[in-house]
Amino acid sequence: MQANNKEDKQKAEYVIRGFMLEDLQSVIYINRTCLPENYTPDFFVYHFREFPEGFLVAEMNGTVVGYIMTRVDRGFDYYSSHRAFAEKGHVISIAVLPHARRKGIGEGLLRKVIEAVKRRGVKEVYLEVRVSNTPAINLYHKLGFKIVRRVPRYYADGEDAYVMSLQLD
Repeated sequence: MQANNKEDKQKAEYVIRGFMLEDLQSVIYINRTCLPENYTPDFFVYHFREFPEGFLVAEMNGTVVGYIMTRVDRGFDYYSSHRAFAEKGHVISIAVLPHARRKGIGEGLLRKVIEAVKRRGVKEVYLEVRVSNTPAINLYHKLGFKIVRRVPRYYADGEDAYVMSLQLD
């Protein structure tokens, strides 16, 4: 996927592609630079092997500047009136380096992952987000995600999380 952001005076060309093991150090760097939740190399590799089509990276000028890591798990369907147990896409982690933000990369990564979980037959995708992360919450709302609950002290530093979910067609 290539994209240009009309709002940005500089043309931001980026490509979204599948994660490869050679990208691991770049992804770890992005994770540690952007998020307080840091994962081990084994954690990334495990999720890549479990659902490779749900682990994507974004490149600008041949450099990895963002990633999204997703899995498919089972849980209660937030949209079913009888609280059915269903397979759901779960965005575990998404991050874009600061200099590459506001160029549509996060949105592009999310759209591609939504396509991947749809192909898997999943009817819902969800994620957790810090209640203080207004830019991310706004992006998720733009894509149709809804806040379905608040989890007190979800993060290690004690901050609450919103669980946001998107019902898929």
